[in-house]
Amino acid sequence: MTLERRRALAVIAAAAAGGAAFLFIGEASGEPTAERIVVAGGDLTEIVFALGLGDRVVGVDQTSTWPPEATSRSQIGYVRRVSPEGILSLAPDLVLVAHDAGPDIAFEQLEAAGVRVARAPEADTADEIAEKIAFVGSSLGRSAEAEQMARQMSDALNEIRAKVATLEGRPPRVLFILSFQSGAPLIGGTETTADRMITLAGGENAGASVSGYKPMSREAIIAAAPDIVLMMSQHAERFGGIETILARPEIALTPAGQAGRAVAMDGMLLLGFGPRTPEAIAELARALHAERAVAAGL
Repeated sequence: MTLERRRALAVIAAAAAGGAAFLFIGEASGEPTAERIVVAGGDLTEIVFALGLGDRVVGVDQTSTWPPEATSRSQIGYVRRVSPEGILSLAPDLVLVAHDAGPDIAFEQLEAAGVRVARAPEADTADEIAEKIAFVGSSLGRSAEAEQMARQMSDALNEIRAKVATLEGRPPRVLFILSFQSGAPLIGGTETTADRMITLAGGENAGASVSGYKPMSREAIIAAAPDIVLMMSQHAERFGGIETILARPEIALTPAGQAGRAVAMDGMLLLGFGPRTPEAIAELARALHAERAVAAGL
């Protein structure tokens, strides 16, 4: 589809939605930028706001909870179940989407209507956050600013890693519970963001006997002997709170249950792998290691 055709379709779509869409080209860099942005992916939303372009965001998905002002934008639904009609009603000229956002047909329909859709690269490790920042910067005509942000984030990440490396003693065994499925805890095993964050914070994943997010039996959890239970605060509240979870039979008999040790963190901060990840690692390390973390300067 030619650029002229895309622009014409964008104007038609915006008129139908009762608004107007505009596509600008950065004069200095020649990079495309936008005035009305919709974002599907909380990590991408954080980057857009951190680049100083939050005032251009007109719509976000349910995972976009940071910064707080992002929650005042129009909602487009859950990141993997967005509606093209809802997005078109916002008359965007750019839709930034996470690598796993969906359904694909929704974004195909948006592109057919002339809306520019930019899909982020898959970046599920701390070292790949810089790629997401570069992607957003390029999409918004702010590559220079994005490069500086990525550099600062990488420096902070390296500093946190160096401090974690100085922690002494046995790494605490951490069991990440994503939710409960048919009564059984859904555990974060290897090859998950939770596993990577536990390792970055100097812990040992007590769920490493499984890969991905899978249910774990009572016997397996007791045998895993976690020292600490880790959950997203939103999910912990949904299932009755940390004290209720620690009192569950499969948890109460573990060292974590007997000592009453559990950590609840904001889900986007903990698992988002966005620009706040160095902050998330430091917060988790302090929760896991207590006095040892203080001694390490975390």
